Amino acid sequence: MLDRITASLPSLAPAEQRVARLVLADPRAFASRPVRELAELAHVSKPTVVRFCRSMGYDGLADFKLKLAGSVSEGVPFIHRSVDADDKTSDVLVKVVDNSVAAFLAYRNAASTTALEAASSAIVATWQAGKRIEFYGVGNSGIVAQDGQHKFFRLGVTSLATSDGHMQVMSATMLGAGDCAIVISNSGRTRDLMDATDIAKRNGATTIAITASGSPLARAANIHLAADHPEGYDRYSPMVSRLLHLLILDVLATSVALRIGEPLQPVLQQMKDNLHAKRYT
Repeated sequence: MLDRITASLPSLAPAEQRVARLVLADPRAFASRPVRELAELAHVSKPTVVRFCRSMGYDGLADFKLKLAGSVSEGVPFIHRSVDADDKTSDVLVKVVDNSVAAFLAYRNAASTTALEAASSAIVATWQAGKRIEFYGVGNSGIVAQDGQHKFFRLGVTSLATSDGHMQVMSATMLGAGDCAIVISNSGRTRDLMDATDIAKRNGATTIAITASGSPLARAANIHLAADHPEGYDRYSPMVSRLLHLLILDVLATSVALRIGEPLQPVLQQMKDNLHAKRYT
């Protein structure tokens, strides 16, 4: 992002160049300051700051600062260093947490909103038709599938989750038009998941894959939600891919809840009241 700003300097107006140099001098500070301070430091008007951001291809200052903060965070030195045997607890804390945060920011900046909207629409259509939504995964992804089932069950969507290959094939066989299968895999190459996806799709169900770009599973599904985080065991990343999958499911569940809207509110309130009544005082 900073390289692109540098390359664009000659084509910018003099006032916008001053804003660009302010970004390049201290990206972190730029991302955290209000427009009034930025304008004063660059000796330009507030509209000029916004105009610079738009000239760089962003919707405005807020969008530019959000992407800038994400880019800076992805460049945190600790993120690309392995966890060493002589690390102090404080070092491990920073490395593991920063690695997770960087993965989330990278996903946010690269995610396809078109694919997310298509997946949300398919799930809402399943809910409206009273059909089934099923979650498939193995290993860590199987745990994510269980969590996904729990999230959507709370929305009143008939759902189940399974991490057993035989059960996935049998369950996919019973899916049909209007049903939806969400298949979760970090590698996108697990045979059982591929078989279940092919069967569900052949039977007319909508298949949504949360997996790596370019994988067989990504190509097989109707809708692909890219989750690109290669496993590097020296960076403690197995848990990161699982957290990334959970994050994507959170985005989906929230989008679906907003689309369902008012009909969902009394159900959620009743759930909350019932759960509250079960707590010990």
